[in-house]
Order: sequence, then structure tokens, then C-alpha cells
Amino acid sequence: MLNIVPLLMFAAVCLVLMLGYPVAFTLAGIALIAAGLGIVTGVFEPNLLRTFPSRIYGIMANYTLVAVPLFVFMGTLLEKSRLAEELLGNMSRACRGLPGGLGISVIIVGALLAASTGIVGATVVTMGLISLPSMLRQGYHPSLATGTLCATGTLGQIIPPSIALVLLGDVLSNAYQRAQLSQGVHSPDTLSVGDLFMGALVPGLLLVGLYLMYMLAVARWRPSYAPVDREPGPLSTWRLWLSLLPISALIVLVLGSILLGVATPTEAAGVGALGAALLAWAKGRLDWQRLKEVGRATTLTSAMIFTILIGASLFSLVFRGFGGEELVEGFFHQLPGGVFTAMLIVMLVIFLLGFILDFIEITFVVVPIVGPVLLAMGLDPIWLGIMIAINLQTSFLTPPFGFALFYLRGVTPPSVPTGAIYRGVIPFIVIQLLVLCMLALWPPLATWLPSQL
Repeated sequence: MLNIVPLLMFAAVCLVLMLGYPVAFTLAGIALIAAGLGIVTGVFEPNLLRTFPSRIYGIMANYTLVAVPLFVFMGTLLEKSRLAEELLGNMSRACRGLPGGLGISVIIVGALLAASTGIVGATVVTMGLISLPSMLRQGYHPSLATGTLCATGTLGQIIPPSIALVLLGDVLSNAYQRAQLSQGVHSPDTLSVGDLFMGALVPGLLLVGLYLMYMLAVARWRPSYAPVDREPGPLSTWRLWLSLLPISALIVLVLGSILLGVATPTEAAGVGALGAALLAWAKGRLDWQRLKEVGRATTLTSAMIFTILIGASLFSLVFRGFGGEELVEGFFHQLPGGVFTAMLIVMLVIFLLGFILDFIEITFVVVPIVGPVLLAMGLDPIWLGIMIAINLQTSFLTPPFGFALFYLRGVTPPSVPTGAIYRGVIPFIVIQLLVLCMLALWPPLATWLPSQL
């Protein structure tokens, strides 16, 4: 009976979340209920709960996690100052006369915005509000327009600097150390968030390149889906560079300082937050009222993330107290096919959980459970992290429960049917799966750049 408890805990979390209860309090509440019943029946050691305050202190003292509110501030400020909207307008005018010019502009600006915000919901909603009316007005097919927006919005999962990669890198770092200690390695290697950023750079750029190729192919072979915009109003080159260079330079400064080892992700996040503020101020887009809005949005998002982290930490503690980690490890080792089958099952489970859980919950709840076991079986931590990130990105795109679809549906006019959104994302899902398979067959796509730098 004891080994069933961790499974019942996990099933209860999924059930309660589907009923609409807050994630953080669901995790903590189910953990406390299970621990209380275990103490009463004598199958749970109550002294384990005494270690929970030290876990909270560890979260508070974690220097890497300081990057989270700084990156949130940077992305929120770029969004609310409407710098992305200005950039998209200038890019689309510069691409007039090109087949699929507006779609190409949307993908490029969406990639830049994804790199600056790192939050799927914010990017999808922002791009939907900015770009969708223009694409529909220009004559783009609704399925192509909505599919492009959903796909570019999910790039925030994989293109660094990404909040998802910051959180995933911190969790995988702890899992990697536990895996090595379980194997008797008392001087374990370390995994940093910067390593994960470097590993995600090539797959992320590959995805953007394939998205652009798909847009060009549609414009070439089905011009009615992506008509050429021949309206007057060309944009001078200097105006384009004036809008493109500041945001690009900010992202290059943040990411380049991490890749070159000049700054840690937390230090680079501080530079990015300050740079975004200076950029908005120089453009005349920063006043006291807007700064208060950005500060409030940053506080709410950061508080949500860290509250979930605390609830997930308690859930993980109780889960291990009931022998959940040994249960998972024993299950994986008994599977036929070894590490291949174990990885396949984990990826499938994470893909399905992406329909009901956000990346934050999956990162804090699922990865700490399966991560140490998979890493102890010999998987590379950087490769594993990028596989999980792209897998979640694909899950958020997949009908009928993908989060990106719901976000875009909320800002889509009633004239665009839901079926058009579903049809539009299918080609991009195929591209995602193609990159995922390429990464599975050729891990150096993720591990080569970190090994060089």
C-alpha cells in the first residue's frame, strides 16, 4: 500500500488542478493532507517536515532565481512600452512587396519578443493584439495567420534568455548533483543556467529558420494564403535600423555576456532590466504611471512563480518521504529497452501534462522526480533540458488543449473560427516534431556549443 501513495498524490494533484484550484495551494495542500494521514497511520516520518523551512531558505538564498523577476521586468517593460509594436510596424513596411513579407516580419519580431519576455502567454497575447488585425486586413488566410502567431509565441520556451530555461536549469542542476551523488561521485560536475542557454541557442535558431522557410514556401506555392502587400508607405533604411538595433542590441548584450562568461545569468538579467528601462525612457515611452504598471505586473508574476516553487518543494519532500523517488527509479530500471524506453515514456507524460499544467508546474513538480533517475542512467543534462523545453513547446501548440491556442483564442475576433486556429498550427507542430527528432538522433545540436564555450 505504501508504494501506491506517491501515485495517488500525483493523480490527486492533476484532478484538483483540472477543477480549477490554484496550483501552489493544490500542491502544498495535497502534500500536507498526505503527510498528515501518513503520520496518523504511522507510515510517514514526521521529522521530514522539519526540513521544510531550510528548503524555503534555500529558495530565498538561491542567487540564480534572482534572474526571474529581472527578466520578467525586462520583458514586461518592452511589452507595455509598445516598442515591439513599433518594431513590427517598421519591419512590415520594410518588407512590402516581398512574398509573405508580413508573415516573415511577424516571425522575426515574435522571435525577438520571445527572447525578451520568455513567457508564452504574454508573447502570444501581445503578438495576437499587434499582428493579427494587420494580417487579416492584408488578406492572409486566417489559419496561416493564427498558426504563425501561436508558433512564434511559444518560441519563448526555447530561445534564450528565457524564464523557462532559467527555472529548468536550476531544477536540473540540483537533479544532476543528486544523480551523481547517488552514483558515489563526491565531487559532482555542475550545470549552470548559462549552459542551458548555450544548448538552446542552436535548436531555437533552427526552429526560427524552419518557420521562415515554411512561410516562404506558402507564399510561393499558395500566394492566396500570404498575399504580397503592395500598399504605399515604404520605410527608409535608417528608420528600420533605428527601431531594430536597440532591442536586438539589448538581447545580444544580455545573451552575449552570458555566453562569453562575462556575467552570470542573474547579472545579465540586471543589465537587461536596466537596458530596457533606459531604452523605453530614451524613446519617450517611460513615465511614472507606466513604471507602476510594469512593477505591479512583475510583482504578480514573480510572486506566482515563487509561490508555486514553495508549494512544489513541499510536495516533492512528501513525495520522497513516501518512497516516490525509489518507485520511479525501480519502474524505469524494469522497463524493456532501458534508457530509451524510459526517456520515451517521460517525454510522452510531459507532453500530455502540458495540456493541463503550465511549464512552471511541470518544471517544479515533474522534473525533480524523473530528472535524477534519467541523469543517473547516463543522459546528458543539457540535452535532456532542451528536449523537455521543445517537448513542452510542442505540447502548448497541440489541439485541442494547447495553452497557446487558448491564449490566442481570447484575442481573436469571432469571425475567425476555432477550427482555423487548430488547422493553422498543424504545420508548425510538424516542424517542432522534426526538430525534436533531429535533436534525439543528433544530441550535438544541443551539446556542441556548450562544449566549445
